[in-house]
Amino acid sequence: MDPITILLLSLLSFLAGFIDSVAGGGGLILIPSLLLAGIPPQVALGTNKFAAIFGTSTALVNFMKNGKVIWEIAGFGLAFSVMGSVIGTKAILYFDQNTTAKIIVMMLPITVIVTFLPKRRLKESISDFSKKDRYLYTPLLCSIVGFYDGFFGPGTGTFLIFGFYIFLGLHLINASAISKVFNLASNAGSFVTFALADKVLYGIGIPIAIANLAGGYLGSILAIKKGQRFIKASLLIVFGILFITLIHRIWQR
Repeated sequence: MDPITILLLSLLSFLAGFIDSVAGGGGLILIPSLLLAGIPPQVALGTNKFAAIFGTSTALVNFMKNGKVIWEIAGFGLAFSVMGSVIGTKAILYFDQNTTAKIIVMMLPITVIVTFLPKRRLKESISDFSKKDRYLYTPLLCSIVGFYDGFFGPGTGTFLIFGFYIFLGLHLINASAISKVFNLASNAGSFVTFALADKVLYGIGIPIAIANLAGGYLGSILAIKKGQRFIKASLLIVFGILFITLIHRIWQR
């Protein structure tokens, strides 16, 4: 791949990392970008996982520094996130490349809708978790969303945040922080599975991973609240252009 294309992908990856740390939905930019660069769908998903690990790790470190991660709950879901993502990744690898591309195109608009659903203000985080919270809701949620993350990916953080405030009553900041723990775990499980299947391009993955890390770091440090509307509007515009181009290219085959 020529240097200009790699540079453009790196810039888009930076934007994806920044948006993902502030508003969520970074994969909605990076996955279509990789597909439009001519990368096979399953390889695009695998390479995206490699890059996403770095951006998610950066955001998680910032949450940990501020003491926002509730480790009491995190410990009960880690293994289930990894297990779900490995199963989801193995499932997507069963499909041929053309079918995988069409699955991605069909799922992208659904993910956009969920990502941009209005989020109600949450109650304060609870400190006393029930046995259902520990042994039922957390493992079940992590398994289901982990499977989705391995099978496709974009919007995983949004699904986790919804789940943790609906079922455990977590405050938004705690739900966001703990979602990064499980998202990182499912990213890692999915990445290893893709890597073992030889579906990761490291020559492209390394520069876009560095760019994603930088974007995630800047976005999580800024923690822009008033700018979220602008960021989400920008995400919609970029996604719309990529999505229309992607549909045209795939259905022209």
